[in-house]
Amino acid sequence: MSSIPKDRSHKGNLKNPEALDRPKASNKESVAEVERSHNGDLKNLEAPESVAEVGKFDFLKALERPRPLNIERQRSCDERTMSELSIGISPRQLTAKAENCSRLGDHLDHLNSPLPKSGLNTPRSATFDSHSIASEAWDALRRSLVYFRGQPVGTIAALDNSDEKLNYDQVFVRDFVPSALAFLMNGEPDIVKNFILKTLRLQSWEKKIDRFQLAEGVMPASFKVFHDPVRNHETLIADFGESAIGRVAPVDSGFWWIILLRAYTKSTGDSSLAELPECQKGMRLILSLCLSEGFDTFPTLLCADGCCMIDRRMGVYGYPIEIQALFFMALRCALQLLKQDAEGKEFMERILKRLHALSYHMRSYFWLDLKQLNDVYRFKTEEYSHTAVNKFNVIPDSLPDWIFDFMPHHGGYFLGNVSPARMDFRWFCLGNCIAILSCMATTEQSTAIMDLIESRWEELVGDMPVKVCYPALESHEWRLITGCDPKNTRWSYHNGGSWPVLLWLLVAASIKTGRPQIARRALQVAETKLSKDSWPEYYDGTLGRYVGKQARKFQTWSIAGYLAARMMMDDPSHLGLVALEEDKLLKPLLKRSNSWTF
Repeated sequence: MSSIPKDRSHKGNLKNPEALDRPKASNKESVAEVERSHNGDLKNLEAPESVAEVGKFDFLKALERPRPLNIERQRSCDERTMSELSIGISPRQLTAKAENCSRLGDHLDHLNSPLPKSGLNTPRSATFDSHSIASEAWDALRRSLVYFRGQPVGTIAALDNSDEKLNYDQVFVRDFVPSALAFLMNGEPDIVKNFILKTLRLQSWEKKIDRFQLAEGVMPASFKVFHDPVRNHETLIADFGESAIGRVAPVDSGFWWIILLRAYTKSTGDSSLAELPECQKGMRLILSLCLSEGFDTFPTLLCADGCCMIDRRMGVYGYPIEIQALFFMALRCALQLLKQDAEGKEFMERILKRLHALSYHMRSYFWLDLKQLNDVYRFKTEEYSHTAVNKFNVIPDSLPDWIFDFMPHHGGYFLGNVSPARMDFRWFCLGNCIAILSCMATTEQSTAIMDLIESRWEELVGDMPVKVCYPALESHEWRLITGCDPKNTRWSYHNGGSWPVLLWLLVAASIKTGRPQIARRALQVAETKLSKDSWPEYYDGTLGRYVGKQARKFQTWSIAGYLAARMMMDDPSHLGLVALEEDKLLKPLLKRSNSWTF
C-alpha cells in the first residue's frame, strides 16, 4: 500500500482540523443518509463443487449469487470443509477446524491448474497450528480499530508504542486494504463501508500544499481522529501529502479506493453503495485525473518517487510498475461500478480506449523473459522512424550484470520502470502480483511470473515472504539513486527488504494461476516467525532473516495481510474479491505478418 508504510513518509501535525470537519453542503445530507441506511443483507460467496475444481473455478461468477443456506445432498468431507470455511466463520471457530484444514491443504496441492506449469516443484515446509496464529492475529487486528463518533472507520497503522509514533497512529488508505479484505471475508462489511464513506468525504474537501491547490479527485494518504476534550467533539484530520517526508501526494490511494469499493460490492452483493451519486462522482474525479490528455506519448502514468508503497526516493520516478498495474486494475473495476448514465458511459468509453493502449504497452514494452533479454542485449541504438526496434533507445551496456544469472529459462516478469533510454530491471512484487490479479498479464505471462518465483525462491521469498523488490541498491548506486537514504540501506526497508503484507498478494496470485503449492509454502514460512517476532513491519537481509532495524512491531497490515492470505487459502472462493477475469474486449487481435502471401 504505498508507501507510506510509514516512517512513514508523513510526519508532523496536520492542519485545520475544524475545516476538515465540514464537508461540502452538496455532499453532507446524502452521505449521512446512506451511513444511516446501511443494507444489512450479506450475500455469501459460492464455493466450488469440490476442492479439486478450484484451479478451473470461475471466481467472479461465484460472487454473483449467494451460497445456498441449506444443502440437502450428502457431501464429502472435503466439500464440507470448503463450505464451512466460507465468509461467516469467526476466528474462534477456526481453531476447531484446524485438523480439517490441514487435509484441505493436502488437496490444494493437487489442484487442476488452468495454466500450463513449468514442471518446477516447490518443496513443503513443516506444519504449524495456523489457526491458533490466526486467532491471535484477529485479536491484534481488532485492537487496531479506530473509531469516529462511535463507529469503526479503519485500522491504525501500528500498535507499537515503543518509539515515537510519527504517523503510525493514523489510518492509511493503502494499509487498510488487507484489513478490509479480512473483515469482508469474515462477514463484517460495516467497517469497510464506513471507511469508504469517510475517505469519500475527505476527498471532497479543499486541499492545499504551500498555497498550491491539489486536484479535486486526490484521495488522502491517511487520516486520524482528533478528539477535543474541551468540546467533547471528534473531527477527522487528513493528510494529502502536505505532511509527507517528501511532500508527495499518494497516487495509489484513489486506485486502492476503487478496488476496495468493488471488493465490498462483490462481497456483500450490495450495489447501492457504489451507485450513490457521491461514490459515482468520487470515481469520476479519480478517473479524470489519470485519464486526462497532455504531452505524454505513453498510456502509462508519469509519477514521482514516493507516490506509492515505495514512499521514499528509490529510483521509481517515471512509470513505476506498481502504479501502472494498480491503474489498470482500477480502470477495470470502475467499468463494473460506473452507472450506465450519460456521464458514466462517457467515462466507460475513455476507460476502454485507455485499457487497450495500456495493455498493449505493458505487455509489449515492460515484459522481460529470456528471449526479450536477449533482444535487449543485441539492441542497436539511435534508431529513427516507425521501424525502430529499440523504441526507447535503451543502451545495451546499461544491462546490469545480475540480470543474466537471475533470469531463468522458464520465467519472466514486468520490469520496474520503462522510459526513454532507461529500463529498471528490478523485480517488484506488488506490481507483478497485481498484473496477474487484474489480467494485465496474459495467461502465458502470469505463468511465467510464477515460474520465476519458484525458480528464484531463495532470492524473492527466502525466510520471510516477500521481497518488496530485488535486488537491493548498493554502494555508489545506493548513494546516487536513494540520496544516501539511511533507512533504505541495502536489503532493508524498501531497498530489498521483506514485507509480510505482500503475502496476501502472493497467495492470491498463486491461487489464481493454479499454483497453490507456492501459496502454501509461503504461508508456512511466514507462520514460523510472524507471531513469534510480534508481527514486524518488515525484515532485513538477503533472505529476510532479521527483523527490520527500524521496523515497528504489531504492524497492522502485516497482521491483516497474513489473515487475508490464510482465509483465501482456506476458502479460495474469496479470491473473487481481488481477482478479475480476462476481458475478451482487451484480448490482442491476431494480425497477419507483413510477409504473408497467398
